[in-house]
Amino acid sequence: MFIVNKEPEFIEIYGARVNNLKNISVKIPRNKLVVITGLSGSGKSSLAFDTLYADGQRRYVESLSSYARQFLGRMSKPEVDKIDGISPAIAIEQKVNTRNPRSTVGTSTEIYDYLKLLFSRIGITFSPISGNEVKRHSVSDIVDFVTTIENNTRVVIVSPIIYNDRDKITQLDILRKQGFSRLFNDGEFITLEDVIEKGEEINDNYFLVIDRLAVDNDKTNWHSRLADSIQTAFYEGQGNCTIFYELGLLWENKSFSNKFELDGISFTDPSVDFFSFNNPFGACKKCEGYGSVIGINPDLVIPDKNKSIFEGAVACWSGEKLSEWKNSLIMSAQKFDFPIHRPYNLLDDKQKEILWTGNEYFEGINSFFKEVENNSYKIQYRVLLSRFRGKTVCPDCRGTKLRKDANYVKINYKSITDILLMTIDEAANFFASIKLTEFENKIAKRIISEIENRLKILQDVGLSYLTLNRQSNSLSGGESQRINLGTSLGSSLIGSMYILDEPSIGLHPRDTERLIKVLKNLRDIGNTVIVVEHDEDIMKAADFIIDIGPEAGRNGGELIFSGSYQDLLKTSNGLTAKYLRKDLQIPIPKIRRKWNYHIEIDGAQQNNLKNIFVKIPLGVITLITGVSGSGKTSLIKDVLYPGLRNRLGEYVEQMGNFSSIGGDYKLLSAVELIDQNPIGRSSRSNPVTYIKAFDEIRTLFANLKLAKLRAYKPGFFSFNVPGGRCEMCQGDGLVKIEMQFMADIYLKCEHCNGSRYKPETLEVKYKDKSIADILLMTVSEALEFFSGNDSSKLESKIYDKLKILDDVGLGYVQLGQQSNTLSGGEAQRIKLAFHLTRGVTNEKIMFIFDEPTTGLHFHDVIKLYNSINELIKYGHSVIIIEHNQELIKCADWVIDLGPEGGQAGGNLVFEGLPEDLVKNSNSFTGKYLKDKL
Repeated sequence: MFIVNKEPEFIEIYGARVNNLKNISVKIPRNKLVVITGLSGSGKSSLAFDTLYADGQRRYVESLSSYARQFLGRMSKPEVDKIDGISPAIAIEQKVNTRNPRSTVGTSTEIYDYLKLLFSRIGITFSPISGNEVKRHSVSDIVDFVTTIENNTRVVIVSPIIYNDRDKITQLDILRKQGFSRLFNDGEFITLEDVIEKGEEINDNYFLVIDRLAVDNDKTNWHSRLADSIQTAFYEGQGNCTIFYELGLLWENKSFSNKFELDGISFTDPSVDFFSFNNPFGACKKCEGYGSVIGINPDLVIPDKNKSIFEGAVACWSGEKLSEWKNSLIMSAQKFDFPIHRPYNLLDDKQKEILWTGNEYFEGINSFFKEVENNSYKIQYRVLLSRFRGKTVCPDCRGTKLRKDANYVKINYKSITDILLMTIDEAANFFASIKLTEFENKIAKRIISEIENRLKILQDVGLSYLTLNRQSNSLSGGESQRINLGTSLGSSLIGSMYILDEPSIGLHPRDTERLIKVLKNLRDIGNTVIVVEHDEDIMKAADFIIDIGPEAGRNGGELIFSGSYQDLLKTSNGLTAKYLRKDLQIPIPKIRRKWNYHIEIDGAQQNNLKNIFVKIPLGVITLITGVSGSGKTSLIKDVLYPGLRNRLGEYVEQMGNFSSIGGDYKLLSAVELIDQNPIGRSSRSNPVTYIKAFDEIRTLFANLKLAKLRAYKPGFFSFNVPGGRCEMCQGDGLVKIEMQFMADIYLKCEHCNGSRYKPETLEVKYKDKSIADILLMTVSEALEFFSGNDSSKLESKIYDKLKILDDVGLGYVQLGQQSNTLSGGEAQRIKLAFHLTRGVTNEKIMFIFDEPTTGLHFHDVIKLYNSINELIKYGHSVIIIEHNQELIKCADWVIDLGPEGGQAGGNLVFEGLPEDLVKNSNSFTGKYLKDKL
């Protein structure tokens, strides 16, 4: 009798104490969609990733052989009493997991693998000369052709005479001895015997006769004789055979070849490796499959494409001597009708080609750089050359990464490169309407089904605007996470526990609906899906919700609620439930701020933008909205940001495609992009150093009695310079252990026990705390520590700066937390805090925020909005790219792009007040905003 172990219904966690978790125990239903929510810093990630995922991964590693484990290292058990019912864990985080420049959306989703297989199986090769199909003929192909000729027609099977470097008579004699007897030319037969006896040279129009016969489809052995003769013709003609057949008084002919060639070109047989840029056989020989080479970068040569040649668009043609090249073009432009006053981005392709390659009247940019290279033995020319060198599109493959002849192979007149350059939507439409023969369909049906399935998943997760050739390392964290989610669904893995970190980041509410379907699909095939999330729609769709709180940091880490969404609304008194029930709300401003001054962007055409004209107000909060891929980033980060910096006199390496930026931009002093990139230039940077509060803290310690006795200056308390820091780890607190062929690991420094400082430095204490103790405090703890009626002026300065960090919702972050451990949203809010610490200045700055609500709970969004309002009070202007409806409803002005993503987007759908946006029937944003106003 067999005993069948029943699969457990729950994942049971007992006594989780990782980070700030307070000994919590919770039962999580298996094979359900589970949302873990709570304030930023409350302990959500500690439960999901540091407890559940860490233990699932540890158990998997321990199940491997001892040989395999030696390469993976020992994984410590998370601080938890017990976890039962856990499945193999897969974490899909907001990280771009690859730095490989060859990795693309197509390769990481396996779509490219199926495309290679498809083109190698049913791809048709076309000659680039004539455009005709290149085909290798078989014996049966020729037999089929001959059988179509009318019965009793005389047919002659011939092959070209191959002389093999012998004189003609000698070769003809060899053929005679092999049993061949006749030659044929334009209806005339002559015997080999006569030619050899006369010793006359014959011209190259003569063919060797292999067989003569009359078409007789009724005769039983006729076809086998025909096939044998054709086989012999191929052999004697080294792969070439011609059929002559009598048509009235004339002889018609048709040539065949069992070689893969046409128009004098020999082609390569399509194979999987032939279409792989990761294989030397298929990769472009010049760029080796990278798609780019180090050369003259056109974007550096012409940084501002809105300038004309006369205005100095060509940056390398500046200066007294080098401007002679520009003058040469200006003087001769009339001879070939070149528009020297037209902006570069409005020149047509032919005019741009003339500018770069030159003509008989003037030498172009390419000739200029050839001359510079010829003089590169001089230092000034080497410096000039280095200014304009960079990664540029490979001239041989034009960025496709593949060998040139791979593009001769087509399906429905599209090459593999054509498909890779399509967006997900365009590729899906192509395969939905593909027309194949019955034979091709039998071969390709399953392959195309796999491709369509993966394309559909990418559409569902809101990535329809990406091209298949898009490099993986250029994706945002949210896009990369959804790519990985799509790959997981495509692989149809079951019985696993998927843990996702805010997959809704970067998604418009319209696209979130599609994402929910994908998450439910992942659940329905037999997986447990655990999502760390703040999005209201995803919470409503969840089977089970876990709320961690009540607040952040040391005031969080407790289990506030676990159960269904309906029970959360009915029974929970946590902040999450209060916002969902509307007991607490982010208030709508009573009055929208008016504006008198603005910036104008005219003719914005970057990426998918459709030559739009936009007004952006000054002195107010402007929200840029639209579905994913509608053109928000193109307008603000690619056009406005570099364009405005250029107008304000800053050097800009590369500008977007637009006609002009005008309006009242001279009222601004600067433009600041507050993005989600890490703070500082190294991992040593941390919140307290970034907002310059550490300067005052070091001065405070240097003013203490013991420090003065020992002559310690403020610099002595820095961990970035020699002095008071631990020299073994050089103030890092960690020591890097090089693992040779594996990734390096970091261990706590044994000399300072991770404190970063020497023992004598730690002897200096303020209120019984060393400087290392201060760095370990959270912002909230430090505020309490530095508050008090007896605070000095220095302490008040420290308190004021730290208070701003708390105001932007970072009270749970440690003062000394390394920048590489901060999320993108946290890094963004630290940058905001830095600018708020500067207070009122004479500068009027345009601040650009890219999705600042990333990772924020409803309660934290209020703090963020209040902080951004402070910038407006200081006289600055704010632009926010955002999907969060709670923030959009608070805007003074909204600019909505769309209506769709990709090529169906890029239009100005709406600009005005939020109240008017909801009346616009073309706006998806307005549709979802109605419920908030």
